Amino acid sequence: MTDPVGKLPSELDQLPDRDPEETAEWAASLDAVTQAAGPHRAAYLMRRSLQHAEGAGLALPKLLETDYVNSIPTAAEPAFDGDLEMESRITAWNRWNAAAMVTRGARYGVGGHIATFASAAWLYETGFNHFFRGKEGDGSGDQLYIQGHASPGIYARAFLDGRLSEQQLDNFRQEAGGEGLPSYPHPRRLPWLWEFPTVSMGLGPLSAIYQARFNRYLANRNIKDTANSHVWAFLGDGEMDEPESTAALALASREQLDNLTFVINCNLQRLDGPVRANFRVVQELEAQFRGAGWNVVKTLWGNAWDELFQLDTTGALLRRLREVPDAQFQTYATRDVAYIREHFFGAEPALAELAKLLTDAKIGECFYTSRGGHEARKVYAAYKAAVEHKGAPTVILAQTVKGYTLGKGFESKNANHQMKKLSIDEFKGMRELLGLPIPDSAFEDGLVPYGHPGADSPEVRYLQERRAALGGPAPARRVHAVALPQPEERAFKALYKGSGKQEMATTMAFVRLVKDLMRDKETGKRWVPIVPDEARTFGMESLFPSAGIYSPLGQTYDPVDRDQLMYYKEAKDGQILNEGITEAGAMADFIAASTSYATHGETMIPFYIFYSMFGWQRTGDQMWQLADQLGKGFIVGATAGRTTLTGEGLQHADGHSHLIAATNPASLNYDPAFAYEVAVIVKDGLRRMYGPEAENVFYYLTVYNEPKPQPAMPEGVEESIVKGLYRFKEGTPAKADAPRLQLLASGTAIHWALEAQELLAADWGVTADVWSATSWGELRRDALEADEALLRGEQQVPYVTQALSGAPGPVLAVSDWMRQVPDQISQWVEQDWSSLGTDGFGLSDTRAAARRHFGVDAQSIVVASLAQLARRGEVPASAVKEARERYGL
Repeated sequence: MTDPVGKLPSELDQLPDRDPEETAEWAASLDAVTQAAGPHRAAYLMRRSLQHAEGAGLALPKLLETDYVNSIPTAAEPAFDGDLEMESRITAWNRWNAAAMVTRGARYGVGGHIATFASAAWLYETGFNHFFRGKEGDGSGDQLYIQGHASPGIYARAFLDGRLSEQQLDNFRQEAGGEGLPSYPHPRRLPWLWEFPTVSMGLGPLSAIYQARFNRYLANRNIKDTANSHVWAFLGDGEMDEPESTAALALASREQLDNLTFVINCNLQRLDGPVRANFRVVQELEAQFRGAGWNVVKTLWGNAWDELFQLDTTGALLRRLREVPDAQFQTYATRDVAYIREHFFGAEPALAELAKLLTDAKIGECFYTSRGGHEARKVYAAYKAAVEHKGAPTVILAQTVKGYTLGKGFESKNANHQMKKLSIDEFKGMRELLGLPIPDSAFEDGLVPYGHPGADSPEVRYLQERRAALGGPAPARRVHAVALPQPEERAFKALYKGSGKQEMATTMAFVRLVKDLMRDKETGKRWVPIVPDEARTFGMESLFPSAGIYSPLGQTYDPVDRDQLMYYKEAKDGQILNEGITEAGAMADFIAASTSYATHGETMIPFYIFYSMFGWQRTGDQMWQLADQLGKGFIVGATAGRTTLTGEGLQHADGHSHLIAATNPASLNYDPAFAYEVAVIVKDGLRRMYGPEAENVFYYLTVYNEPKPQPAMPEGVEESIVKGLYRFKEGTPAKADAPRLQLLASGTAIHWALEAQELLAADWGVTADVWSATSWGELRRDALEADEALLRGEQQVPYVTQALSGAPGPVLAVSDWMRQVPDQISQWVEQDWSSLGTDGFGLSDTRAAARRHFGVDAQSIVVASLAQLARRGEVPASAVKEARERYGL
């Protein structure tokens, strides 16, 4: 036998063939089958052989794509553990009330989504009745990431089991009065029901993976037994296009997260039209997940298709299903049977012959309604296979019809995502289809009524009994947070006393503080250090040997630096989460750890440290997810500011993260200048987030990599540090009538301000007081609260106004940030205001050159100060020109 012409070399060509004759016989047999029975038969035999080999335990690569059929044949489905008729009635009520709630809300123009839940109803109902563990049983229960657009269906179920009232349903998307229901899963808006915000597409799947991983982290560190917690993520096939949706698939399989199941509702439609108009999204997703090492379960066809597959003796039906693109299959669901006979079955003679054996009713049932995701037995079989599979996460690809049961005006229509209501006639048709006992008289007021079988009805009793057996209501959020004891003062005092003549960057001060806090007997184990592969950049390698880097496998190799003091140590009970180069993954870690107080009743203290440029700018959407989920912890932007990171250039120079952070109401943002300020802020953060009156906030600290001598803390400044402003160094007037001004500086800029203070006094006879502005954001937050108090008729003076009250001269604010950052507080400063900042793109150069370029160095501050005083007539205008020339500006 000769090799085919043009055959490319493969890895097999590099392996010795101990019996070339036997190999040639196998190849000849395959050729003979191809010639005698055709290529389809040959391909079938090859796949059967691979399946047999896998079952025999032979190590062979798996196929990335299987036929367009169910992974679990009907004959292999397990017995259904429930009353299918009862569950059908419950699902019908939920479908009705979800549609009614959105339609009634349309009166007020608030909208809502109907079609998504209509397609996914059985995916949720089967889980609620048979699989999803609640929080009132043993352990923490399951974690449910509900698809955002399906929220009306979840509300409808909560209404059925008595957790929501008709009035609350009528307040869907009307929250201003405090009694409404949020549009999507928002824990901050409805904290007793929702655990995880998911409507920002792509963040749900990413977070679910890291939540499953964090569950294992808690178990491996002996903090919480999470063996009975399973993470379920409900996703849309269109959502899988988001890069975050598939960013961590390899992590999930690499760490064998068999406590995780993705359920992807493959209704073949996204917001505007087909997900893969000219392709097949199910097959694409299967290949993607199989390639990443996941267990894949396809639930595509309902029982009506069984007859078709049994009649398909030639494989023509399977071939046709493999080649029909999604957009065409969507069209079949909206056309008459004659069209399907012509365009689907008419594609080849064998299919046409098969179609002759089928009634129009059978074809209609198959192509209009019979999908795996619409049949409880199919979904039950898939879920059971998922929870019983060991060694890998599972993805269930469930095919459905978008808008199912909502009538021909909705089902499979491109526009159904934007369709917010049904007419009364459409509801009456839906009533007949679902078999609900709702009389025509219920529509007399022109509104569609809510339906309920009664609090003591068999349906409600069945629903509640099922949930009781599974551990209580779901979804549900429960907080059992226990206040953590405050750490010993010793760790903070080390920074209060300063560093003497030794230089130390505030980044190192923060790391040193946390390292000491991690030794605390009471709370040390609850710290969760998170870093995206930059630990050495931030001086955290000293934590490697003592805390260890988390790995579920431990350390299976001999590290290259084993003989060094700070060697790279991985451990199954490691405390550090070193995520590799993924800020999004590190943020997902942070969210899981920061909300563990609610998810698992275990309070953890995460701190996530990163290049400040790659935090809010790159993962700001997750910061809002964190706020929505009521997370707590310390986010640390290291190597902060636009000019402190020498040589790195534009994309590393952060001058704006504080501006972005200021938009998030849950983020308390600080830009400390000194090590003792870092200590005071962290101590106050531990009190506010983890004390007896814990608040649902998180902290953003920026720290710098510029080594400086760290002064000792002045007396009595702790409260002012937390509030955001205090006078650090008062100027000494050379004479009684010397011109005077106030220099406000944050972060590393305080060193430029202090140098400018000396130059102003020595060269120009000007007295300047230097203030440390630890938080422009907190000063603004306090001032806004004062403004709100005025609207209520209450007199309240902003802290920044009080602090600067009577301070002589104008105010000049300076920072290593854009001018908008300090300008946040300008309207509450009574003195003349001006600011300096690092507006524009960053650049590569020395710190001194970069600061001169942006006009924020000490000499630039002097010139700007003189210009302010000249405008007030307190120094001659010529002094400004003279200063520019003297300093070479």
